[in-house]
Amino acid sequence: MPKRIVLKEETSYIPSKIALKPDDREQQLGNLAMNVAEQQMRDGTASSQVITHFLKAVSARERYERERLIEENKLLRAKTEALQAAQDIKELYAEAMRVFKGYQGITDNDEGGDIL
Repeated sequence: MPKRIVLKEETSYIPSKIALKPDDREQQLGNLAMNVAEQQMRDGTASSQVITHFLKAVSARERYERERLIEENKLLRAKTEALQAAQDIKELYAEAMRVFKGYQGITDNDEGGDIL
């Protein structure tokens, strides 16, 4: 009678549905890789590169670096919003000036804008 091979439940999991979006697919593959790395660490068969990767990932320096990147992203978003707001204000001022000129009887076709 041939031997039956029994797979451990953690390593035999395959998602029933493959993600269609590239970002979702990348996340799925990352999860699978994490599962394999975890199983290797539990079995004692993980390579030194796998162990070093996870040691670095949980270090305080890595945590601070992630926090710094998050804050830099927030700052860039705030700067982008401020630039957009400044552009909106500039457009509002230009529109207000056009309207005020209309009240004075000046049209966009008038050159000098002198009123007599």
